[in-house]
Amino acid sequence: MHRYRSHSCAALRKEDVGNTVRLSGWAHRIRDHGGLLFIDLRDHYGLTQVVVDPDSPAFAIAETVRGEWVIRVDGEVKARSAETVNPKLPTGAIEVFAKEIEVLSAAKELPLPVFGEPDYPEDIRLKYRFLDLRRETLHKNMMRRTQIVSKMRTLMGDAGFFEFQTPILTASSPEGARDFLVPSRLHNGMFYALPQAPQQYKQLIMMSGFDRYFQIAPCFRDEDPRADRFYGEFYQLDVEMSFVEQEDILSTMEPVIRDVFEAFADGKPVSQTFRRIPYAESMRKYGSDKPDLRNPIEMQAVTEHFAGSGFKVFANMIAGDPAVEVWAIPAKTGGSRAFCDRMNSWAQGEGQPGLGYIFWREEAGAVSGAGPLAKNIGEERTEAVRTQLGLEAGDACFFVAGRPEAFTAFAGAARTRVGEELNLVDRDRFELAWIIDFPFYEWQEEEKKIDFAHNPFSMPQGGMEALQNEEPLKLKAFQYDIVCNGFEIASGGIRNHLPETMVKAFEIAGYSKETVEERFGGLYRAFQYGAPPHGGMAAGVDRIVMLLCGAKNLREIAMFPMNQQAHDLLMGAPNEASPAQLRDLGLRIAPQAKS
Repeated sequence: MHRYRSHSCAALRKEDVGNTVRLSGWAHRIRDHGGLLFIDLRDHYGLTQVVVDPDSPAFAIAETVRGEWVIRVDGEVKARSAETVNPKLPTGAIEVFAKEIEVLSAAKELPLPVFGEPDYPEDIRLKYRFLDLRRETLHKNMMRRTQIVSKMRTLMGDAGFFEFQTPILTASSPEGARDFLVPSRLHNGMFYALPQAPQQYKQLIMMSGFDRYFQIAPCFRDEDPRADRFYGEFYQLDVEMSFVEQEDILSTMEPVIRDVFEAFADGKPVSQTFRRIPYAESMRKYGSDKPDLRNPIEMQAVTEHFAGSGFKVFANMIAGDPAVEVWAIPAKTGGSRAFCDRMNSWAQGEGQPGLGYIFWREEAGAVSGAGPLAKNIGEERTEAVRTQLGLEAGDACFFVAGRPEAFTAFAGAARTRVGEELNLVDRDRFELAWIIDFPFYEWQEEEKKIDFAHNPFSMPQGGMEALQNEEPLKLKAFQYDIVCNGFEIASGGIRNHLPETMVKAFEIAGYSKETVEERFGGLYRAFQYGAPPHGGMAAGVDRIVMLLCGAKNLREIAMFPMNQQAHDLLMGAPNEASPAQLRDLGLRIAPQAKS
């Protein structure tokens, strides 16, 4: 018999009754039932109940065993009585009567409990992550992550893609975030950068004559952490294809992403065909470029109903600025003054002056509007609003006014709030869609300049002609995202593969030809020697896993994450470098200013 086990703790069944077996694992739970000791023995695969009676030679050692001790058990498999069968366990029909127990490793008193998974401070959980990972939920999440990544690889292979690895030590490149820099020992005073994404490399792979690339790629960005974004590093399903148009990428990758979700959705419905929503439509209807489409609320412009009305706040705004619009946020079933007042208070808590509303009720057999706005604009306009939005008695509507660019984000947040408060969101499905036709450029107010709105390497719709003749802020890009349940889970575009077009695109954003040649030398040089039209995308592995595990934040689906302050509490990173290390690198730490 093997030194440690003949079976795993998930393997034994009723047909094994009568066999002598050897199991090893952690003492998950220990119970004393009138002299009989019950030990739930746990390993990676599952759990088996071990019984130790006072007559067993193993009893003396069993009495010393505590939670999370690692033990070896030799014993006989016996059938449980009908009333003690545990149908929730694969091994629930049997138990092992211990004849011999060996303590392989004792455990100190635990800083956090494993059994039962009670809530515990996150910093303790992260410091003792190896214990946290023994908990059933986290353990299952890690295994599901493994399975999801494996499924991605299989589906990409089936779609004709080839996996290539790209460098980790590379050159700095503007990808929208701060770089992590790595000082060079061999070249003092110079630095490598960790890749924010393999963007240039995957394009260069297309320049090199390969056709369909993918990689489960590590990416590094010095961004502030949040619930849906790791600090420092994350993984993406990175994809690039040659000789393709936008439609080719969408039609190739949609089944891959759909099949991944279907495989791990646990029976929840998954969008069979992804809606294609232009960016402008998404912002107007949902107030977001990553809308949660499980929320049925769609905003509409109702400016005409308030123009010249008795509600002077809106009417004067409309009269004073032709760019002002009024948007309506319909709220089915929200037609009570209490709910409307609660939303108004929420808006004030968000820094807004308030949130105007109308709610409808049935009076004398007719539907009539109520609330201050209804009184101010009159019955006819109130009815026109109701008719346009398809609302009934018992419904409400909220209104925001101003220039859309100033209030869109708030309107989107209000839409989300209404949907959640009224329980209109169907949480038991995965609703996926493409967001397309992103703006190519955006105005950076702080720097008072035009910059890339999305990926700087994308092809503008209309190519060089559009760059030369159209207003930059009106240009659209061959750029697209996949959104799922309010999260952006993928982003991509058709690449700008023409050197002249690339230079012109960067010039409009304030980069000279010399800067382009210096910062993107490899890519720019490759474009001079026969570049195929190409494009691709990258899907966020971590966010997809989070959604499929039903986790609340990314730290629940990563082995060894940092905390919210970007500290690795388990390994003690970041830490100070030794004087010798700094000397080798030709570095000196600048003294910190006293606060």
